Amino acid sequence: MSSRIRYVLLLGFLMVILAGCGTDIAHPPPIGPESTGIWDKFFVYPLSWLIKESALLLGGSFGLGILVATILIRTLTLPLNVKQIKSSKAMQVIQPELQKIRDKYKNDPQRVQQETMLLFQKNNINPLAGCLPLLVQMPILIAFYNAIIRTSEIREQSFLWMQLGEKDPFFILPVLAALTTFLQQKMMGSAMQNNPQMQMMLYMMPIMILVISMTLPSALALYWVYGNIYMIIQTYFLYKDNRTTQKSPKGGASK
Repeated sequence: MSSRIRYVLLLGFLMVILAGCGTDIAHPPPIGPESTGIWDKFFVYPLSWLIKESALLLGGSFGLGILVATILIRTLTLPLNVKQIKSSKAMQVIQPELQKIRDKYKNDPQRVQQETMLLFQKNNINPLAGCLPLLVQMPILIAFYNAIIRTSEIREQSFLWMQLGEKDPFFILPVLAALTTFLQQKMMGSAMQNNPQMQMMLYMMPIMILVISMTLPSALALYWVYGNIYMIIQTYFLYKDNRTTQKSPKGGASK
């Protein structure tokens, strides 16, 4: 099993735990400036404060407050996302060589792994680089969840058709979260074409997000959708030069 597939399964396990938290906390302890402990003081409360202050500046709209928090968080993690995209581009370049290794040693999985790691070293590719942004996002998601359920101002507010502390009654946000996840992965998916495991992740991840988002507060699903849209726009511009370079040799001399 590849490291990416193991990582996706770990993400699923953690998100199932996260989704189940709401059923056990009927009256969550409030979060505020007086909260103690590293987790509450430096993760949960700053997020709660950021959403509330942003909403205050935007006419009391907590949905827009979550948008501001999402943009700030995604911008802070931008260097990791750029590194992920560069790693994806590098993986695209070596795909033909990877396929040759798989074909040559198809009856020897251990040799395939050894030769693959040598190829990564030769091209200065870190296969774990693509996992870093999502690893960073995990504690942020859990902190976001805590900030929502432990801040009454967020939990009890409405935005568009939903109450932020409750599940989306029409499941529109879970569907959007799954679709935007699929689109974002598809935009980075040239490296997946010759890799069955990566192809499986392309479909497995959105389905998992759809199912889990159906059990989470709407505010968290909203954060997910906002974050995916941010990543889609970012990926478009970071891949733009690469797409132009790939198309230019074919488009020159036609009349």
